[in-house]
Amino acid sequence: MASYDIRQYGDPVLKQVAREVERVDGALVALAEGMVATMYEAEGAGLAAPQVGVQKRLFVYDVGDGPEVVVNPELVEVEGEWLHPEGCLSLPGLRLDIVRPARVHLHGYDLEGHELSLDADDFLGRVFQHELDHLDGVLMIERLEEDARKQALGILRDRALGLDTRAREARLVTAGDERPV
Repeated sequence: MASYDIRQYGDPVLKQVAREVERVDGALVALAEGMVATMYEAEGAGLAAPQVGVQKRLFVYDVGDGPEVVVNPELVEVEGEWLHPEGCLSLPGLRLDIVRPARVHLHGYDLEGHELSLDADDFLGRVFQHELDHLDGVLMIERLEEDARKQALGILRDRALGLDTRAREARLVTAGDERPV
């Protein structure tokens, strides 16, 4: 099973809206299998197709019950609000406090074409929302308030220049023990 390189912040593919999957075939199944392998290698909890350079509405995840695949997902209900630290495989090393709905209801399909209707809260709900953002070309950094976003962007810019950003990251980055998504 092949694994993929995870696209990092600054790669234009991460800012594009992914296209609907029109047909599940062997190539899509192989893509999903490779994405699961990549997610595990990176020690993540979720991975969206655009993060591996594929513009399809598909993500994989595993929050402890084994790998799952969702094709053409959409949130149909959201409720509440929850501030929680979040990480991202495309923004390695940053953990940022992100506000998201506390509970969600997701519709989509599995690789066999069966309809999925999933209620989620806590970490699973956050994974769904994070991966859907990737499918819509949105990175978690865009969900920050303006001052925090400027600080995070400064850290990313300085990292790209090879500068040591650990002191600033300690002030911005929030501790947390959950895997990046």
